[in-house]
Amino acid sequence: MFVRNFAALCVAFWCGMAAAQTSHVSTSNNPTADLDTQLSTLLGQEHRSFRAIKSKRLNQLRATRRSAPTPASSAPVPSYTKAWLARQPAGRGGEQWRCLAEAIYFEARGESIKGQFAVAEVIMNRVSSGLYPNSVCGVVHQGTGARYQCQFTYTCDGRAEHIGERAAFARAGKIAQILLDGAPRTLTAGATHYHTTAVSPRWARQFPRTAHIGVHYFYRHPRS
Repeated sequence: MFVRNFAALCVAFWCGMAAAQTSHVSTSNNPTADLDTQLSTLLGQEHRSFRAIKSKRLNQLRATRRSAPTPASSAPVPSYTKAWLARQPAGRGGEQWRCLAEAIYFEARGESIKGQFAVAEVIMNRVSSGLYPNSVCGVVHQGTGARYQCQFTYTCDGRAEHIGERAAFARAGKIAQILLDGAPRTLTAGATHYHTTAVSPRWARQFPRTAHIGVHYFYRHPRS
């Protein structure tokens, strides 16, 4: 009888201990649950931090593109005369050079050398501004194909772009090369727009005028 009672007591004692141990385990002491919570918190913090850094970097990049000066280069400082331009080497290059040379030719070949440089400056200023495409061809052909949306008339006037004046195109090619090589752009004070003196577009009332060269008025976008 004593042995059976002792055995029963032992069983009761050990069962009680097991129950007591089980009853003291809580989720707050569960290492897996705690780790999951910490990881979720850290991941959330890292995600917010990454978004903040990305946003700051994008803003810095836009500001840099708007304010960056023309890179130092070995390009000559233009004197804007036919005699000076005649002494410069022939222009040649790839797609970007061709786009700029054609834009100068079709938009301003009847202008003085200074007037042609001024039109070319507008295109290069747009490339640098951050408000327009970041390539010469992108700027020149922005909106081309959409009615009344092109930025440069010759790209959407419905007429074939035929280069019939070889000497004029050679001059335009030299001007394009000089600006692409990094010559200073000082004629138009950062202008991004122009129009002939024969018209008065509505947008010109909102943009500060920066120069009057030949038959063109030049303007700078307020946000550039």
